[in-house]
Amino acid sequence: NSAATSLLNTTMNSLTRHLTRTVPILRSQLPTLSSAAAPSTVTTLAHHYHTSPTASSPDWHGTTIVCVRKNGRVCMMGDGMVSMGSVIVKPNAKKIRRIYPKTVGGEKFVPKTDGKSGDDDDDATTPKHENEGTIVGFAGTTADAFTLLERLEGKLDEYPGQLARSCVELAKGWRTDKYLRRLEASLLVADKKASFEITGNGDVLESHDGVLGVGSGSSFAIAAARALMDNPDLSAEDVARKAMQIASEMCIYTNDNFTIESLAMVEDTKDEDKD
Repeated sequence: NSAATSLLNTTMNSLTRHLTRTVPILRSQLPTLSSAAAPSTVTTLAHHYHTSPTASSPDWHGTTIVCVRKNGRVCMMGDGMVSMGSVIVKPNAKKIRRIYPKTVGGEKFVPKTDGKSGDDDDDATTPKHENEGTIVGFAGTTADAFTLLERLEGKLDEYPGQLARSCVELAKGWRTDKYLRRLEASLLVADKKASFEITGNGDVLESHDGVLGVGSGSSFAIAAARALMDNPDLSAEDVARKAMQIASEMCIYTNDNFTIESLAMVEDTKDEDKD
């Protein structure tokens, strides 16, 4: 019994000395460990609740742009809402532009805003310009979007008639340039032969079913447009308008003040000629 008691006392004394040396070290390191773990915890909670850890970067996709290719027509349509946080700044902004090549020159066609041309009495200029140029729609910060539009226009002048190559070159510069990579916008680009979506991640996407969309309400518009594509009685403009109407009823950042631009499609017949 005396031997067991002596061994127990020796073990307890050794454990006490070990704890006496270890506890102060752990206490000194505890604030550092807590501060290092705090940001990770905040970020994890923020991602779990789908919020941002800071309020300095609001959502810049607060709009809806949709592009539909159907029955020989290309129609791009967008809403007119401009918002700053939870405040509507402007309800009738024009987020779709038509870029004319340098070879067209002369008087430009007045864009359609309500399904009619700007001047009913001047029918001579309508056939000349309504099927020319490239249609561009943007979602995002206005200054950033116009900077990208200028770059795209330069690429189209550099590679005339080659929309795909122009979009790829723009995406390459957007992705690699230190200045351009900070631009917050998304673009939809369409001409007579193809439609593309360009993002800041370097993506150049072409739709497999003739429907493309960008912006906060694009998911609603794309889903509605795809559901309507099988209806042979609806034109490209009808499909786009119905899709945008549904998006405006579901997305709080999209209104029903639509801007429309359209082109007549031209099919690429190179492969058919080879056969």
